[in-house]
Amino acid sequence: MDQHGEHWQWIGTEPERPSPARRSKAVGVAAALILVGGATAGGAAFGFVHSTSSSSAAGIAAGGSEIGVPGQLPTQGQAPQDPLAQPPSSGNGGQEPHQRRDGRASSYIPPGRATSRQQVGVVDIYTRLKYESAKAAGTGMILSADGEILTNNHVIERSTRIRVTVVTTGNSYAATVVGTDKVDDVAVLQLAGASGLGTITPDTGTLHLGDPVTAVGNAMGVGGVPSAAEGSIVGLNRSITTRSEGGGVEGERLTGMIQVDAHVISGDSGGPLYDADDEVIGMDTAASSSPLQSVGFAIPIAKALSIAERIESGEEGGNISIGTPGFLGVEFRPDSSFSTAGSGALVSGVLRKTPAARIGLARGDMITVVSGTPITSGDQLKSVLSQRRSGDSVSLTWRDAQGGSHTATVTLIDGPAE
Repeated sequence: MDQHGEHWQWIGTEPERPSPARRSKAVGVAAALILVGGATAGGAAFGFVHSTSSSSAAGIAAGGSEIGVPGQLPTQGQAPQDPLAQPPSSGNGGQEPHQRRDGRASSYIPPGRATSRQQVGVVDIYTRLKYESAKAAGTGMILSADGEILTNNHVIERSTRIRVTVVTTGNSYAATVVGTDKVDDVAVLQLAGASGLGTITPDTGTLHLGDPVTAVGNAMGVGGVPSAAEGSIVGLNRSITTRSEGGGVEGERLTGMIQVDAHVISGDSGGPLYDADDEVIGMDTAASSSPLQSVGFAIPIAKALSIAERIESGEEGGNISIGTPGFLGVEFRPDSSFSTAGSGALVSGVLRKTPAARIGLARGDMITVVSGTPITSGDQLKSVLSQRRSGDSVSLTWRDAQGGSHTATVTLIDGPAE
């Protein structure tokens, strides 16, 4: 939380909730965090998924519900009906001005429509979270003519499929994850077969309190002409702690943020924060909104680009992960009371059509060794698998519920983005 004891939310769109029947197929998989894009609470990106709660984490970006404003704000996130199959072709992301209970207009300026210049280099991002039966949406910025995209990590976190639409042309591309920095909430994507794209114009100069800004993004995930929320810089070098829209799950501690009074909302995450010259000074990331108050936060573009350059160069280590992790496909309880401490990782579920299913792992099995490394807990299993990539072969040893011992070698598949 920040210096005032407040939490802030990512500004992503609310992932589409699975029906009770669909949810039962992914036992306890947490819904994606929303920030202003999609991310998840609980961690399925390490070759397994926790069978913990299924509370959604709306993210700290635009769309926050209980962040720094007294009382609980209404949920604003909403995913498109089928963002991967057919992104909406119209919609400006605007909304009607709010009024106070006394009938007077509130102080914030509601989002309008981005100008033609503000649309250059902007993309809509739509993700599918296969193992959570969910979809989400956010925004990104084009860094190169051949389709390198900058966005928030929480926009694509735990996604298994990513589709990106270029705002100025309407052309849609499949995207892969080049790399991520989960701690600083930055991710870089690469579009397949893209060329000749217009890029953003960054401004890494000095910022001042009171400078006018415009936050642009895929508000509410509706696509079409991006929304544009005007405001000004009201704080610099701010630190915030993200929290899920439901209020229970904390995200990351983000530092050095630009604070604005623009009305940033769900779906804006990963979008540009423009200065008066329509040059990008930040990446929309988190917000708190109410009819009487608008507070948004953006990662300074200089910081985001510095991290992106490290990702592009393949500089793995520290906070940076390159590509997507290898995936085994088991669920487990990291704090399980059903197993003796130090005895292994107790499997509480196995996802269909995954390496774990193919070798016959089942609920109740205890994974004890991975490629020669003794496993003493679910958390350790997570740590070991997080170092592996798709295509890596690992040897697993486990005990079944009847006490029988098994060993098999599996090849990991592409896992959800971290």
